[in-house]
Amino acid sequence: MTLAAFSQIAHHVASPARSTATIPATSAAQPLACAVRLVDRRTGQTHRINGRPLVLYTRNPADAVADLLEGRDPSVWEARIEPIEGRVRQ
Repeated sequence: MTLAAFSQIAHHVASPARSTATIPATSAAQPLACAVRLVDRRTGQTHRINGRPLVLYTRNPADAVADLLEGRDPSVWEARIEPIEGRVRQ
């Protein structure tokens, strides 16, 4: 599923917010791949859709965070960014 598809699903699932999530430092030449998760602050659990965790894999975590948190309440939702170990082949 593409980032756009996940973004569309995310807009239908919860209530609005913007994140203050920190973004790991990356090199301009080849940014590290990251996993970006939508987390419910009340439970600390990754948000799930039909039983599957909502996780975006990207080289641009800032855009993924913005997509996941658009229209959501920041007191309820946060985005967590986890760098994926090693460099991903292009």
